[in-house]
Amino acid sequence: MPRESGDYLSGIFIAEKSQLHLEARANYEAKHSQSAFLGWSFSGGETVQFKATPIVGFLWGSTHGVIGGLEASVAFKKFDYYIEAEYLDPHGAEPGYFYAWSELGYRPVEWLRLGLVAQRTRIYGGDRDLQRGGFFQVTVRKVTGSLYWFNPGSHAQIAILSLGISF
Repeated sequence: MPRESGDYLSGIFIAEKSQLHLEARANYEAKHSQSAFLGWSFSGGETVQFKATPIVGFLWGSTHGVIGGLEASVAFKKFDYYIEAEYLDPHGAEPGYFYAWSELGYRPVEWLRLGLVAQRTRIYGGDRDLQRGGFFQVTVRKVTGSLYWFNPGSHAQIAILSLGISF
């Protein structure tokens, strides 16, 4: 829900089997565009747990091109960090672009996660190259609801409501 432009819906669908990672997105890198990815996950650790998934994919629709990226996370006790970074090499006259989303989270109880979030995107306007803010997540069984609030207190505020379902 960007303040300066119309609300829109974005979808992210992930399927993982063993180390294989498949992902499809709609309206994520650009409005009226879809993307599909293939990746391979590596994970490990006991006290400090980590997971890294290099991905490669394609974007088509209003913007199109080849995307390479990495999704990675690390967790220690009640703290965790997640980053999703990708580089879009578009076809045509547009220059390439680096997208990123990262979260630093704290889980005081199993069902609640709070933290800081930052992103770099072109999907909505604004003069901020890097947007940052906070988030609040609640998990009940296999459903997670989240509220992300970017640029709090500024004219360029953005709210993202997220619903995740695992099965």
